[in-house]
Amino acid sequence: MPARTIPESIAALLQLVRILLRHGRRLTETVATKGETPQFASIGVTFGTHNLPNILARIERGIRRLLALDAYLCQRAEKGLEIPFVKPRQAAATPAKARDAEAPADPASPRKRSLPYNPDSVHIPSMEDLQAEVRRAPIGRTIARICLDLGVVPAFCTGEMGNALLQVLEYYGGSLAKLFAVRRKREIAFQKERDTRPDTWVWNWRDLRKERMRQVLGYLIGEEPPDDPVPSPT
Repeated sequence: MPARTIPESIAALLQLVRILLRHGRRLTETVATKGETPQFASIGVTFGTHNLPNILARIERGIRRLLALDAYLCQRAEKGLEIPFVKPRQAAATPAKARDAEAPADPASPRKRSLPYNPDSVHIPSMEDLQAEVRRAPIGRTIARICLDLGVVPAFCTGEMGNALLQVLEYYGGSLAKLFAVRRKREIAFQKERDTRPDTWVWNWRDLRKERMRQVLGYLIGEEPPDDPVPSPT
């Protein structure tokens, strides 16, 4: 029997997820090796803190979300099910109840009340809870949470990767406005914290040139990392 063809939308999403998964695992190594260097400020600001244990906890949460999302996408691929687009919501004149009643990614999945999402928490939910969250939520919302967990910003990405993330947020139920609001809040918190750390002032974290980002990460997200030892999930 010929192998089932993976639906086009899922193939593209799986590629994106596995690029982010590889980045998350390498980022864990980067925190360990560069966390005390001045240039780490370019990474720390995306988390709103220089607190390395807190950063590592959020990265671990992002990696687990990616694994849960990867498994969910593979399950749908095996059934030949596409991921439907989520119609953008109109912000104006939308009742609060209607705003809260967002369509789940999988209509067959039972809905249950979930805990409020706090991007700056260091709590790591169980895999069971993350799997349930992924089934209930639009893919774009899950990707947005992963980007916040991993501190992913456009400056860290190739142009192609950055565009792919924006398209997923736009077409699969994510919210750019909420994402940028958290990023702005983190920048303000980081600057207040950094004002007490003169040892970091020699590095300008506001300089977002791609060559500077490569100095920090060793590559841009979407590029092949040098000597990448991390296998993709099968």
